[in-house]
Amino acid sequence: VQLQASGGGLVQAGGSWRLSCTASGRTFSTFVMGWFRQAPGKEHEFVAAINWSGGSTVYADSVKGRFTISRDIGKNTVYLTMNSLKPEDTAVYHCAAARRPLTSQMIPTTNLYESWGQGTQVTVSS
Repeated sequence: VQLQASGGGLVQAGGSWRLSCTASGRTFSTFVMGWFRQAPGKEHEFVAAINWSGGSTVYADSVKGRFTISRDIGKNTVYLTMNSLKPEDTAVYHCAAARRPLTSQMIPTTNLYESWGQGTQVTVSS
C-alpha cells in the first residue's frame, strides 16, 4: 500500500484544519489506518486510528474531543479533521496503514504499521 498525505499548512490557534491521506496499491489488505505526528525534538506520537472496514476509531487523550478521523472507502482516503487547534499540535503528521487486525492496545504502536506516507507539516501559531 502506498500512502499520500496532503493538506498541511499554517493555522491560527483555535482554528480548524483537515488533512487527507489517499491509499493506492493493495488497499484491500488494509485493516487499520492511523495518523501519527512528530514535533521537533520529540518522539513519534500516536494521534488517531480507524478500522478500515468497520469504522471504529481510537484517539490519543491529547486530541480526544478536538480531532476526528474518518474515511471514504470509495476514495481510499482517510481524513483527520482538527478543531480547536493549539500551538502544541504543531508537528509533522504522518498517515500509516496496518495489514493486520489491531486491538485498541496495539493501535498506538508505530512498528505495527507496515506502510507510511510522507509527512505533512501542520503549524499552529499562537
